[in-house]
Amino acid sequence: MEFVKNYKIENIKMWDKNPRKNEVAVEKLIPLIEKYGFVNPVIIDQHGTLRAGHTRVKAMIKLGYAEVPAIIYDFDSEADAIGYAIADNRVSEVAEWDNEKLFDILNELQEQDFDLSMTGFDLSELEVKLENNESSFDKVGKDRIVGLNNKYIVPPFSILDARQGYWLERKKSWFELIKDNAETRENLIGANFGTSILDPVLAEIVIKWFSPYEKGNNIFDCFAGDTTFGFVSSYLGNKFTGIELRKEQCDLNNSRTSELAEYINDDGRNILNYLQKESMDLFFSCPPYYDLEVYSDDERDASNQDSYEEFYKIIEEAFVNSIKILKDNRFAVVVCGDVRNKKNGAYYDFIGDIKKTFIENGLLLYNELILVDVVGTARLRANNSMINRKIVKTHQNVLVFYKGDTKKIKKEFINLGGYDYESTDVQ
Repeated sequence: MEFVKNYKIENIKMWDKNPRKNEVAVEKLIPLIEKYGFVNPVIIDQHGTLRAGHTRVKAMIKLGYAEVPAIIYDFDSEADAIGYAIADNRVSEVAEWDNEKLFDILNELQEQDFDLSMTGFDLSELEVKLENNESSFDKVGKDRIVGLNNKYIVPPFSILDARQGYWLERKKSWFELIKDNAETRENLIGANFGTSILDPVLAEIVIKWFSPYEKGNNIFDCFAGDTTFGFVSSYLGNKFTGIELRKEQCDLNNSRTSELAEYINDDGRNILNYLQKESMDLFFSCPPYYDLEVYSDDERDASNQDSYEEFYKIIEEAFVNSIKILKDNRFAVVVCGDVRNKKNGAYYDFIGDIKKTFIENGLLLYNELILVDVVGTARLRANNSMINRKIVKTHQNVLVFYKGDTKKIKKEFINLGGYDYESTDVQ
């Protein structure tokens, strides 16, 4: 073996059977050579054939170099040379990255203004990789994931991205259990582009984040709708009570959920007839969206009213009565989206009206989240809606209200993050 020497690139015989595809790696290596020079010699056999370092040589050629540092090695045979070439590449592949440690290191480099492209890693891609690796679980509610997802199911940020792989996988697992295909809504009056079913992952995180106990919570909804929330709630060990106006939906929900969930066929405004004041631990609701989907021709149905004002009067009465049922120092969560006036295309500000109702009845607007939905049929509507410059909405608002003294939250609610509340100032 000869020690490192400069070898003319024009004299190197490239190994024509090299099984490695390295075009992308060449482009990533070029800026490294430009910054640091050539610090890793290639391996050439006694006949002048390149055995290790094809990516480096190709990068040097593109950069216009005439020579490359090389070690000349006298292999015993052609098989010996090929074996070494394969092993040289394979050994580096066997080693695995600790993605969490790597992510932290790259973050530190970025904070020091180091160009991360030099490392060959893209921080956003690595973050997605971490999230996707964290998505698998033995069964719903029993995570095998790490980091934020392990503690909170999904990262507890104001943007909830239902398009992510970890979210979609979890959603699929829930729907395989729930088996609600919106069959009772197949003939909705005026419904277009299918019907909406509550996202079970959203239901799961609302229960975990905003219920005081790990299980055994008393949860209710005055506009219960499909099976999802009651199923998820009871599956996770909580007692759920929902009011649902449509009997066929109510019967279906009761047939699919456990004894911990009860759906009552009545008008949501009558919820005080079934639940005592200040008796429940969590209020959740995804109310109807006026005339976006008309659920029935029942005159009591909020979605079947002649005007938005009549519609919201029903919503408001049900919400006000529900607030009375919620215990002090508890959360109320409402999933909603604005609806356009069909006459002039302007939004009604349904979201603003809901905020006003809860705040005027003594609750605090504590969090406001955005649920980013899968695009789905929005693609079909985009061209038509843009004629009038209407942007297709692909998100929902998740309004989180609090009833009581916010200073008591860390005492009343289960510690999800593992923090020592006595020694850590948690804002």
